[in-house]
Amino acid sequence: MKSSKIITGVLIGAAAGAVLGILFAPEKGKDTREKLRRKGADLKDNLKGRINDLVDGIADEIENAKSQAENKLEEGMGKVSAAQSQIKHSLS
Repeated sequence: MKSSKIITGVLIGAAAGAVLGILFAPEKGKDTREKLRRKGADLKDNLKGRINDLVDGIADEIENAKSQAENKLEEGMGKVSAAQSQIKHSLS
């Protein structure tokens, strides 16, 4: 329990340090805000790209599964038809 509190404290301290570093940087506030805006836009675009890739990958997997299921169904139907023909032939 103590170690989780220590880790939480370190993470909060690191976040606070990062924020203070940005706020006290020798750049103008306008420049800092623009830099943050650009970084945020870059992160957003990166995240959108990754989500699109994930969605495309899932869609491909679904399409592959659907195709495999259709193939197995056709294979099974062929076997059923062959078995029915064999039964009809043996009964005749």
